[in-house]
Amino acid sequence: MTVAFALHDLTLGYDRHPAVHHLTGSFATGSLTAVVGPNGSGKSTLLKGLVGRLAPLDGRVERNGLRQSDIAYLPQQAGIDRSFPISVMDTVLLGCWRTIGLFRRVRRVQRRQAEEALMAVGLDGFGQRPIATLSAGQFQRVLFARMLLQDCPVILLDEPFTAIDAKTSADLLRVVMGWHGEGRTIVSVLHDLDQVRENFPDTLLIAREPVAWGATAEALRPAHLLKVRQMSEQWDDRAEVCRRGVA
Repeated sequence: MTVAFALHDLTLGYDRHPAVHHLTGSFATGSLTAVVGPNGSGKSTLLKGLVGRLAPLDGRVERNGLRQSDIAYLPQQAGIDRSFPISVMDTVLLGCWRTIGLFRRVRRVQRRQAEEALMAVGLDGFGQRPIATLSAGQFQRVLFARMLLQDCPVILLDEPFTAIDAKTSADLLRVVMGWHGEGRTIVSVLHDLDQVRENFPDTLLIAREPVAWGATAEALRPAHLLKVRQMSEQWDDRAEVCRRGVA
């Protein structure tokens, strides 16, 4: 088994306050993993650590030959500024930077690929619309189309189905399943446990510290979910960085 990410006693956080403690494990190449836990449990923080946007407070992340350009990262919509005056087509074409760079002209073949990506996510004919005019679900489809053009072997998704309608969720889930069928490594933060159980073979259950990591049926056992709830009730946001073996 080859590994996309290997985590070694990883601690991540902000202003020296940990949000993820002592996480050790690996994401296998080609795996489809859900990251599950209560609000504030470190799920989004973990994705930022995987993509390299957040340096470890302790421990390390091994990316095993992955370059930054090999990782497509979709943050939560709440963190994206949609006021910039840019069209749907130009937003999708930003996914081409991996192959053409930032300053070379977009070729006809890439524009055709962008049109095909929009068709694949159900937005045929939306190319010239400003992104500011889109609904939350339409904009999420645009972001998925951009990732189709990125064509990365690793895809990190932070709550990709939150605050969008059921049809959009189903359509975009099919895109994710297609990526998995192509052998890409996918890590997704999710809240819908039924959706996780039905579609994601592996799950990481965290409450700042790892609770369970492995096959979804085992990770989401009632005993593990109860432990997560109990741990979340004991969180101290003022806690300092902790290190194993230090009194």
